[in-house]
Amino acid sequence: MNLMMNFEDFDYLAAEPTVIRGTGNIVLFGLSNKFSPDLPGRLLSRVAPEEYKETIEKVNYVLDRKVSRNFKWFLCGCVFVCCTCGVSLWPSIHMSKHTKLELERLLKWENARLYNKLGLKWSLSKQFNGSPPMVEYVILIEIAKRPKIFWPD
Repeated sequence: MNLMMNFEDFDYLAAEPTVIRGTGNIVLFGLSNKFSPDLPGRLLSRVAPEEYKETIEKVNYVLDRKVSRNFKWFLCGCVFVCCTCGVSLWPSIHMSKHTKLELERLLKWENARLYNKLGLKWSLSKQFNGSPPMVEYVILIEIAKRPKIFWPD
């Protein structure tokens, strides 16, 4: 009998997920180049600050490598955009998609390693902000409700 519960074992999620927004100085195609390593108050009793900080540092490492390189390709593409009818921006768009996939893989691995056992689920999510809708990618941390162990099966 397996006493460990995974995130999939919980039926319902808590009402509001915790949203972690990017705090970097470069935002390219909705991806910021940095997330704040400060632990949100809602997660204080659910995860150790060291584990949270380690995960955010891993995410920031991926973003630091990828977004800064992608920004350079974007600037080069902007220089030649008139001559190439927009084709010069394709490398930057492709690198942005690859960065999102790498972040999703990293968060999936972190969920399997630690957070699903704690009743948390980290994911990269697209949100629209502002009156003209601007895309922003944020990290959502969903918290599972505790199962009702006193109810009969």
